[in-house]
Parts: sequence; C-alpha cells; structure tokens
Amino acid sequence: SEYFNYKSFFSFVLFALVDADYNFMFVDVGCQGRISDGGVFKNSQLYDNIEKGNLKLPPPSPLPNSSIPSPYVILGDDAFALSDSLMKPYSGYHPQGSPERIYNYRLSRVRRVVENA
Repeated sequence: SEYFNYKSFFSFVLFALVDADYNFMFVDVGCQGRISDGGVFKNSQLYDNIEKGNLKLPPPSPLPNSSIPSPYVILGDDAFALSDSLMKPYSGYHPQGSPERIYNYRLSRVRRVVENA
C-alpha cells in the first residue's frame, strides 16, 4: 500500500514550515507514509513556489547585534536538496570542533523549533 511506511505500519505525512516563533507558515497533510521527507517536499506547493521564485521571502535584514543583512532561508535536514533558499547539514563525519560539525550542531538546534511546534 502507498501508506505503508519503512517502519512497517500505515501512516500519512504531516509536512510543515514554521517560523522561529512556532507559527505555522505552510502545512501539507496527507501524503502517503512511504514517501520520504524530500519526496514530500519536492511534490509540495512550497517547493514549486521556491523553484519559480514565488516564495516572497522578506528582503535580507541584519541579525541582532549586526549591521550585515542576512537572507531569510528555510532550514532542512539531509533529506532535502540544498538550494539558495534552503540550508541543510553537511553530510558525513566531521571531527569535533570543525566548522562543519559546529554548523551542523547549531542547525540541528534551530530545527528543533519545528519538532516542538
């Protein structure tokens, strides 16, 4: 069945985009449980709008205690394809203290927002 997932039970997918304040910005519910997160994303209106340049992210603005404008981006995990609008972790092993490992750790902490929304 299309809804039989890799953990051997029936399910459907809730795919969501939330902001830093736990507000839901986009929700897609009902995709078959056997589809990967990356597959759900690639078949979503959100992905379509990103690809067409219709996402309408706010213009870059400085982060707190900075005057350098930073772009707004979507944070994802390894299942997602890297793009100009989407940041994801570095793949593979990285030694403790390396810039890649520090980046991955900080990215994982920020991604917890969607898990807690």
